[in-house]
Amino acid sequence: MSLDKLSLEEWIRFADEQAVSFADFCAEFQSCQLEVTAGEIITRMAAILDVMEASIAAGLTGPRSKGGLVGGDALRLQQYSQGQKKTVLGSFLGKAVAYSLAVGEANAAMGRIVAAPTAGSSGVLPAILFTLKEEFALSQQELAKGLVVAGAIGMVIASRASLAGAAGGCQAECGSAGAMAAGAMVTLLGGTPVQTGHAVAITIKNMLGLVCDPVAGLVEVPCVKRNAGAVAQAVVAAEMALAGIASVIPVDEVIDAMESVGQSMHCSLKETAQGGLAVTPTGLALTEKIFGDSK
Repeated sequence: MSLDKLSLEEWIRFADEQAVSFADFCAEFQSCQLEVTAGEIITRMAAILDVMEASIAAGLTGPRSKGGLVGGDALRLQQYSQGQKKTVLGSFLGKAVAYSLAVGEANAAMGRIVAAPTAGSSGVLPAILFTLKEEFALSQQELAKGLVVAGAIGMVIASRASLAGAAGGCQAECGSAGAMAAGAMVTLLGGTPVQTGHAVAITIKNMLGLVCDPVAGLVEVPCVKRNAGAVAQAVVAAEMALAGIASVIPVDEVIDAMESVGQSMHCSLKETAQGGLAVTPTGLALTEKIFGDSK
């Protein structure tokens, strides 16, 4: 198997042929690649989960970002949800959105986070994993297996496309994070390897073309709220896949399309803060306020 351009479809087929869960296949594959035991990989993932969980807690205290553009929204949403008998988002998605905002705000306040796969998209995967843990009574070890699956999906995306906003826009960051989270969710909820692939494909399809246009060049606006949007896309894709809804376009082809779209984007829409929301009147005024003549 070539490591230059990985194939999620190939891995899914191998897992089916071996009659194992996608999580077990991914753990064994990583074990062979890294020359460590599958148990050691799970232990490493558990340590990463500790950092993710701490970043959620930190964000829910309402820290302000260094640029002053974001802060307190995760706590605000959590308090709103807890004070309502019934919300539009419901228990699972409402909690996951709040957690995603929390990690994004912790990152913007220079807190410790896990790049999953990037700092700008760091809220998506922790939000999904820890909401699953609370809403479905999953163990930390189960979450660690989900993290292995998410990592494997990220490896494939990185080999076929990009995980960087500067190369592919925010579809490469929040889009990839959403795909990783959707795949992990399907696996953790008992879905098949094939369903995992469909969840990844559906998420990316729904986020194709998402630009990276940070106001003042900071990972604050619109980055933090885009994490929440990616969480919603991941939940939608996972639910559809678990229900037996398939992506018409195979997952590897969807990832390749994301790469093509990223290459077609103008540089002003790829992390340069020279297009999109960054150059709106308000965006420019905020840049001037934060940086003055130095920006």
